[in-house]
Amino acid sequence: MKKSFLVVGAGRFGKSVALAIGEAGHDVMVVDKDEALIQEISSEVTDAVAADATSESCIKAIGVRDFDAVVLAIGSDIQASIMTAILLIENEARYIAAKAQTELHGKVLEKIGVNRVVHPERDMGHKIARSLIAPTIIDMIELSEEYSVVEITAPAEMVGKSLLELNLRARHGYLLSLFGEIVAAKQTFRP
Repeated sequence: MKKSFLVVGAGRFGKSVALAIGEAGHDVMVVDKDEALIQEISSEVTDAVAADATSESCIKAIGVRDFDAVVLAIGSDIQASIMTAILLIENEARYIAAKAQTELHGKVLEKIGVNRVVHPERDMGHKIARSLIAPTIIDMIELSEEYSVVEITAPAEMVGKSLLELNLRARHGYLLSLFGEIVAAKQTFRP
């Protein structure tokens, strides 16, 4: 099902998110006060508007409640980010994912009601560090302190074998779902 997204801020992060959403086949509107950035991205998204998102009239005119989600990607201006988040919440945005510059900025965004706060630089730093420390890990999503979803490079002895043949539950304590995915482990697997 096609969804619609609003991206506020057309800098590197906002542009990257907007383009990925558009490439996935969804509608995406980008708003930024910098007309040059809007001109640059306008041919690659559904709609691009040069406007100041810290203005209540701008947020009302956009109709934020009509979007499935809003990505608040305002760059280095923390005050503008917080003010825009408040306006989005007051105008009943359904879901807000916001970029935080610092830990404190992230805490403020969470306290005022942003649904998801991301720290792109910190998170990417952790991801690169993990890939250097354990090169067999392709990707990892931490669900909580106890659980993670980890994509790893399969050891050669596992290639071509079914999960049943590998007997992972008996050998490593993994619990498999009906579809054969590993859903829980008694011990931590270290590649």
